[in-house]
Amino acid sequence: MHKLSTIFFAVIVFCSCNSSKINTMNTSSGSMNSSSGSLSTKEKNEGWQSLFDGQTTNGWHGYGRQSVPKAWKAENGTLRLDGASKKNYTTNEGGDIVTDEEFDNFDLKMEWKISPKGNSGIIFYVKEDTVKYERPYYTGPEMQVLDNAGHADAKIFKHKAGDLYDLIPSTKDATKPVGEWNQVEIISNNGKLDFYLNGVHNVSTTMWDDNWRSMIAASKFKAWPDFGTFKKGRIDLQDHGDDVWFRNIKIKRL
Repeated sequence: MHKLSTIFFAVIVFCSCNSSKINTMNTSSGSMNSSSGSLSTKEKNEGWQSLFDGQTTNGWHGYGRQSVPKAWKAENGTLRLDGASKKNYTTNEGGDIVTDEEFDNFDLKMEWKISPKGNSGIIFYVKEDTVKYERPYYTGPEMQVLDNAGHADAKIFKHKAGDLYDLIPSTKDATKPVGEWNQVEIISNNGKLDFYLNGVHNVSTTMWDDNWRSMIAASKFKAWPDFGTFKKGRIDLQDHGDDVWFRNIKIKRL
């Protein structure tokens, strides 16, 4: 009887250890769950603010709308644009989403994953005035999100993932293969703008000076006179028609 009890106890310990290993492996491999929207105590003390709770679309709305378009979904710890679902909806079920809050000087971090041949973007300093500006990109500069290996835009100068779209190219293509998560950091502080993609510092410039205005005048954005002029605005996640996922979205005011 004593031997049977010992064996039974050993089996329980073995199963418990294996279960612990499985949970640890799932966490370390980046499996999606509601914790993707949580902040550590250290981050909270440093002033970070979560822009996505991992479970809902709270804090966001469609550009020029009261609610979030149905094509955007909080799903498995990600904020996902379901591009295919719009085929079953009217056209106004898609579109960009923007933060409820506006930001001036900030440090923005997030992760994105794009579908094969997919295209999207992270736009900032968006002025939400649909009477004057039909689209968010009429006012806000963009960090390109793209499948560099599969989308035709990657062949266009200053249109690759990580570029300051149509203004400044990345110093290096630091993207992960399509379907993998990419880490982004955008820092804008008193006109100094820096982009990081997967730890690579790939764009650095100064906004709102003569050189900035010259770059805009030589770009496709010259058609919109207020583009890149606002020093406070909303963060925008772009609907370019393709499936895209975002997670771990957080910001710190500077």
